[in-house]
Amino acid sequence: MHHHAQSGQFGLNFGAYSSPNGDSRNGDNSGNTANSAQPCRLDVALVERGLVTTRSKAQTLIRSGHVVVNSATARKASEPVHSGDNLRVDKGEDYASRGAYKLVGAFEAFASVGLPSPQGLRCLDIGASTGGFCDVLLRRGADKVIALDVGHGQLDPRIAADPRIIEMSGVNIREVMPDNLPFAPHMVVTDVSFVSLTYVIPVIARLAAPGAHAVLLVKPQFEVGKGRLGKNGVVEDPALREQALHTVIGCAQEHGFEVCGHCVSPIAGGAGNIEYLLYACLRSAAAPGTR
Repeated sequence: MHHHAQSGQFGLNFGAYSSPNGDSRNGDNSGNTANSAQPCRLDVALVERGLVTTRSKAQTLIRSGHVVVNSATARKASEPVHSGDNLRVDKGEDYASRGAYKLVGAFEAFASVGLPSPQGLRCLDIGASTGGFCDVLLRRGADKVIALDVGHGQLDPRIAADPRIIEMSGVNIREVMPDNLPFAPHMVVTDVSFVSLTYVIPVIARLAAPGAHAVLLVKPQFEVGKGRLGKNGVVEDPALREQALHTVIGCAQEHGFEVCGHCVSPIAGGAGNIEYLLYACLRSAAAPGTR
């Protein structure tokens, strides 16, 4: 069963591809594909011409709209490419982490169901890590971004140096109260590990401004319990993944959120775990007594 945002340039076609760390080179190349008389798939051609290192990375870049074939933006990894075609990886964005493309995917998929640009908004990034999500928010015009993480000193120096960033490192989100933040955020994004979102959502409900937009990365491997993971830490059973997603959706609804859309993340998580993006709006304050 496909999860979709009823939307988006590629909301229905999100594949779950993992790609290794590191950035592909910007480049421009034409020709020299093996068996040049035969067309080959675009993702294969990008690797053969040395423009990217792996097919999975090629697929991510194509899905993100960063690959140009003969001056037209490519949309499908399976698009046939001939030896005379000019290919360009027009990344323009050297994000602080590959995880940034997960949030880029959310803005693409959920635009048609109400997710606005962060332009001019005050934002909170929970689980900021090196700052991939912060990077996306800053590039898209966020007014301020609180970069909150339980770890210390992980933020990419380029992100940390941006005057719009308010770094809150060494902070456990479950202990944060509204008084601890400089503002009530109008957009909240999360990418957390080793904790269930069912503990994080009630906190977002008490911290965020009424009407706030939330984009949550749902990681079934941290929702289902250790006893239900395969030997590589992967949630193999699709029914378990669905159950994890729907538990998180139910929790969001219980805490005053309207869930507007969900889809498979364009990039898989560690060890190849399929992850989901969930978009929700805070319609009302959390019920009294909920934390």
